[in-house]
Amino acid sequence: MSNPNNGSVSIHISDEGIATITFFHPAQNSLPSALLKQLADAIDHAGANPNTKVIVLKSGGERTFCAGASFDELLQIKDKQAGAAFFSGFVNVINACRKSPKIIIARVQGKAVGGGVGLAAAADYCLATEAASIKLSELAIGIGPFVISPAVIRKIGLPAFSRLTIRATDFQSAQWAMDKGLYNEVYADIPALDEAIASLSQKLASYHPEALVGLKQILWEGTVDWDELLAERAAISGELVLSEFTQQALNVFLKK
Repeated sequence: MSNPNNGSVSIHISDEGIATITFFHPAQNSLPSALLKQLADAIDHAGANPNTKVIVLKSGGERTFCAGASFDELLQIKDKQAGAAFFSGFVNVINACRKSPKIIIARVQGKAVGGGVGLAAAADYCLATEAASIKLSELAIGIGPFVISPAVIRKIGLPAFSRLTIRATDFQSAQWAMDKGLYNEVYADIPALDEAIASLSQKLASYHPEALVGLKQILWEGTVDWDELLAERAAISGELVLSEFTQQALNVFLKK
């Protein structure tokens, strides 16, 4: 499941039942549609595997966790249907996390932007480093974080989401993200983060599988309408990305 230009997604299931899903893209772990599909499929596959007891979601490299949507691909969208289809990739990843019967731990080693914040919010538990600042930059390019907003608001609440969205060009610190509930734990560096991830995932893998499934259901109570809701949000984003404002803004960002 790899391509040097389009990125890669890999799954490794340990003897203890820890399924580690790693995604990577050379452009700061941004997410084109092909990679989004692979990621959603990997989450579905790991969740359905009877050998899986817990899932760890991570990205490659030591810097950016995820830069969000692929701006290069956004510029190639020419009609509403293509726009909705692209943003549906994020819908499918979020819903894969939501519907997975297995607890998902996110490992956020660096900055998370846009859809990257959505990925962190879609996990059941999130560990990060002090370098993992966050930003929702969508308004600055003429769209909004519509698809990921239910997942983010569910974690941090409307006031914090409002700050992230309206302060679209400002990063908020990892400590801020933990204080608001997006991150559950923050560590000084990657080695400390990985030690904590290993310890937590091993503990979870030793717990009663049915108890973990029951917990997962409780964590996602009240989200049964998300299939329809997120599809509607994808259509909104898919239309906005066609605007002259957004196309010009994307070109400016790509030239920086």
